Amino acid sequence: MSGHHPVTISRVYDTSPDDGERVLVDRLWPRGIRKDDPRIDRWIRDVAPSNELRKWYAHRPERFEEFADRYAAELETPEGAAAFEELRELVRTRPVTLVTATRDLELSQAAVLQKLLS
Repeated sequence: MSGHHPVTISRVYDTSPDDGERVLVDRLWPRGIRKDDPRIDRWIRDVAPSNELRKWYAHRPERFEEFADRYAAELETPEGAAAFEELRELVRTRPVTLVTATRDLELSQAAVLQKLLS
């Protein structure tokens, strides 16, 4: 993808001066974080997995591959595609860090999005 900036992933609670725009990619607002917290620049709620998929996955490592496939399919639905395109446009214009409250970043929707945006 031409004109595309780096996409990194991070926990919402961690910050780095190199983060660029920090985009929350969780469907639920993280606990202990105020809505005006400077660690979150933008929230694209509809790019997150559906509640049904999130509950099915339950961050069980053995389900990650299937989760990633199902999640990619959700991003092709009208709601998911619009949110994913909003995220893709951001990546075209600036460095972006996808943030999540999830503990295991490598097994999160942020990791799936990072791969899809690369």
